[in-house]
Amino acid sequence: MGGLASHDQHDDEVLEIGRHLFAQSCDFMLSVASIKQLPATDLPEVAFVGRSNVGKSTLINALTNQKQLARTSNTPGRTQQINLFNLGNRLILADLPGYGFAKAPKPTVESWHRLIQTYLKGRPTLRIVCILVDSRHGLKAVDEDYMKLLANAAVAYRIVLTKADQVKADQLTSLLQELRSVIKHKIGAHPDPIAVSAKDQEGIAELRAELAAFALSQ
Repeated sequence: MGGLASHDQHDDEVLEIGRHLFAQSCDFMLSVASIKQLPATDLPEVAFVGRSNVGKSTLINALTNQKQLARTSNTPGRTQQINLFNLGNRLILADLPGYGFAKAPKPTVESWHRLIQTYLKGRPTLRIVCILVDSRHGLKAVDEDYMKLLANAAVAYRIVLTKADQVKADQLTSLLQELRSVIKHKIGAHPDPIAVSAKDQEGIAELRAELAAFALSQ
């Protein structure tokens, strides 16, 4: 399937570093409903955020080669807290509640938004945020709102197109070009979005390699 991998050049050594890191044991730590519940830790963190049902949990499972590590659901709004996972005592993966439409009461959804925004703006160990965008739908206004929030908080972020196997190659190429144009001058944004397919594993090795660069060295 053409066009799914990142356009960055990853040599075999860098890819192997990413493969080795994500082959380590990855264990659920805790679910956080309040910022006060976040653990004090020196481990660097990588967060996954995006619209409800964009595939955050599915991507985490694909990266770690585990089918049931992060709970997945076809129901928007299933992830209602920040779920933290410890990857080999070198990196923490944070699965955040989805923003946008969710099958939940409005006050509950608003509380999720406050939780997400407070975490993204104030977590000192946060190294990078993966903003997940559904390849079938493209960038939405709410995604751009979170890009602005991260820019204002001086937090680096990476656009990750999910479900890339569900669109035609030419559509994916056009979307990638469009996104590069949108984020070209955005503060904190990686200049090149990466498209992935958890189903076909396309782009997964490249994303592992990039995230491994933020892990605590051993």
